[in-house]
Amino acid sequence: MSTANTAGGGSSGWLSREHTIAKPGFNRWMVPPAALCVHLCIGQVYAFSVFNKPMSLLIGGDQAAPADWTIPELGWIFSIAIVFLGLAAAFGGAWVEKVGPRKTMATAALLFGGGFIVAGFGITTHQLWLVYLGYGVLGGCGLGLGYISPVKTLMSWFPDRPGMATGMAIMGFGGGAFIASPLSVFLMAQVGVAGAFFVLGVVYFIYMMVGATIVRVPAKGWAPKGYVAPTKSKGLVTHANVHVDEALKTKQFWLLWGVLCLNVTAGIGVLGQASLMSQEMFPGVITAAAAAGFVGLLSLFNMLGRFFWASTSDYIGRKTTYMIFFALGIALYAAVPFAGQIGSVALFVLFYAVILSMYGGGFATIPAYLKDVFGTRYVGAIHGRLLTAWSVAGVLGPVLVNYIREYQIASGVPKAEAYTVTMYIMAGLLAVGLVLNLMMTPVDEKHHLPAEPAMA
Repeated sequence: MSTANTAGGGSSGWLSREHTIAKPGFNRWMVPPAALCVHLCIGQVYAFSVFNKPMSLLIGGDQAAPADWTIPELGWIFSIAIVFLGLAAAFGGAWVEKVGPRKTMATAALLFGGGFIVAGFGITTHQLWLVYLGYGVLGGCGLGLGYISPVKTLMSWFPDRPGMATGMAIMGFGGGAFIASPLSVFLMAQVGVAGAFFVLGVVYFIYMMVGATIVRVPAKGWAPKGYVAPTKSKGLVTHANVHVDEALKTKQFWLLWGVLCLNVTAGIGVLGQASLMSQEMFPGVITAAAAAGFVGLLSLFNMLGRFFWASTSDYIGRKTTYMIFFALGIALYAAVPFAGQIGSVALFVLFYAVILSMYGGGFATIPAYLKDVFGTRYVGAIHGRLLTAWSVAGVLGPVLVNYIREYQIASGVPKAEAYTVTMYIMAGLLAVGLVLNLMMTPVDEKHHLPAEPAMA
């Protein structure tokens, strides 16, 4: 068997790693747009709520009929997708390392685009299990593989600025909803709900395949002009590598798992209820239209925060960046009820804009944090395992916000004050995250692989 057939995962075809190795003179700035092609598509998941109401009225039309799907039933579509995102990222991470970014991106395109098609048939035949299978399971697997597909490749191309590189791509995931939300509404008006799913499935598949076509990996030993790879570890930043299976045996992996889970739990719970929360905390002041604008603003800060905070972490360090996330987050969550009590919409919006920027920043900074702690060689697979924290947070965050709110209201607490306890609980979760981040230390040398250039 030839070397070409073994080095890249058993295939020498167009999708193999060998066919993505960049030739001399390739511009590394072509890689972030390739990653964005994928992340802008899979970021659609943040806009999935625009389908909930139309899908709950498929039979009844203007009024829900007894046979129509309920909003709680439809809410599981998003939750299933997030759970399978984490599972696919965790179990597919090692495969991504083996076959490279192009085959992974193409597989993600097939699963994500195909998931829309299967879900579209589920809507046409009014079989909810098909929607769960299509968008939730298949689409969720596409989300997970698509999310981690460019991470290691970007860091390999930008060893001098790994935070900025991953921030550019993951920014696309946060901003995908800006494109998906109005596009989905437009398509539903033109071709109906099922038709919108069919069209989006085809469009997303094509666009993600563009990214798969563009992406390249650097040749072995390549480095940016003038860049000298460090030969000594400094603080949390190591020049060594830790195998993905060995990483799970270290306390550092589980500390970072908790750090990500707690940061995401606090942010995702608020993101899912932002519209309702703003209207209930400021009744008669924030209208439904204004609340929609508020959600759009939060999405913007979620997107921009991914690039800003990840890029900033290249200069101040990942641990310091997360210290800011937690310390500032505690203060802001604790201050939100005060903004409601004094009726200050401006402070309320400002507090949540900063909170959501740090929520997005946490996602974008964690790959570079992992690279610092565990080295570059297996960072993609390690990142995939760590994203199971997202799956847990995707369920825990909304459950905390929703059920505590319902309990408060059932206990006679006015709706405007029903989120006070929730905000204090979120601040408490961030305090735990702060402690976990403080506990981060370099990985013991016994976990390191034998000495080898980190970028090889």
